[in-house]
Amino acid sequence: SKLDQESVKNAVRVDATHKTVLPGFVDSHTHLVFGGDRLEEDAARIAKESPQSQKDRGLCVGMPCSMRRTRDCSAADLFEQSSARLKKMIANGSTTIECKSGYGLCLETELLQLETTQKLAETFSVDLISTFLGAHGWPDGTNKETYLDQLEKEMIPAVAEKNLATFCDIWVDEGYFTGKDAERVLRTGLKYGLRPKIHAEAYSYVGASDVAAELHAVSSDHLNYTPPSVMQTLSLAGVVAVLAPCTDYVVRHPLPANPRLMMENGLDVAVATNCNPGCWCTAMPFALQLSCRLHGLSISEALRGATVNGAKAIALNDRGTLAEGQLADIQIWDVPRHEAFFYQLGDHVIDSVFKRGKKIFDRRGPFCD
Repeated sequence: SKLDQESVKNAVRVDATHKTVLPGFVDSHTHLVFGGDRLEEDAARIAKESPQSQKDRGLCVGMPCSMRRTRDCSAADLFEQSSARLKKMIANGSTTIECKSGYGLCLETELLQLETTQKLAETFSVDLISTFLGAHGWPDGTNKETYLDQLEKEMIPAVAEKNLATFCDIWVDEGYFTGKDAERVLRTGLKYGLRPKIHAEAYSYVGASDVAAELHAVSSDHLNYTPPSVMQTLSLAGVVAVLAPCTDYVVRHPLPANPRLMMENGLDVAVATNCNPGCWCTAMPFALQLSCRLHGLSISEALRGATVNGAKAIALNDRGTLAEGQLADIQIWDVPRHEAFFYQLGDHVIDSVFKRGKKIFDRRGPFCD
């Protein structure tokens, strides 16, 4: 064995008899750090009340609502709210989590989101991978071209100078940013050392994934309306597809993403929670159950999507499998077979979670961090 004798001598034996041992989850698409909630909006959505009716009666809805509530947060409050969500993610088996900004749409708050992610990573024993999503929209009172100039000349350079992000992302859809906009933003990101990711084809096809392929983006996420020919182009460019089953479920998507079609066209498919104010899910196990029940993945495909393919979607190759040379990111489930979790719906089966060999969650005791 390549293990050094000192490590073997100091090792602690963990009894996993009649339990299931799995790699820690890699959640490759989240918006973990944000302020407030959109609880009333979600209740109205469940009641099938139209967005216009919600606005007419004064509800705070949509992206502008989350932006306003995030901007209103102090640094301490934003950290506290995000810590609570992160603890739940860890208790649900996630040991590596991608975290996007995007609820500030101004330099001050975007930096605060990324700095909060950095502080969370220093406080909790998990890996948080930061993505700058300043191009999540543009603020009221600012036109798109003016905001694109701010992204290119002010915001992306500032994020890079402070070393606050690994990736640069953009939301591309009808009525939002275009493929041309994406190329401009993501090329600027590349200029400053930020690798590209992209929100693509969630509600329309306007060329987002074509840009992702051209720039060899790390991932292209959602892909509800992506043509099969473009999926093939993404595959040839080495881009990973990221499935967000909780989002399709919450919004009752008219065209749920089709991971089977993605795989048939050569794509590796990751599964992520897409935790955000409009889709509040901290539980990767729930996302996996949805990916099987609603999107047609097999159990093994779903687990691969949340482990090794999740790692690929954030350009990491040292985690996602239980193998020598990989990080000791491990979770233990209190079921004799992993298939039991997908059968026994609603059960919380995670017994303990380890990051780099250190126990960070045990359901019998206080939170380890």
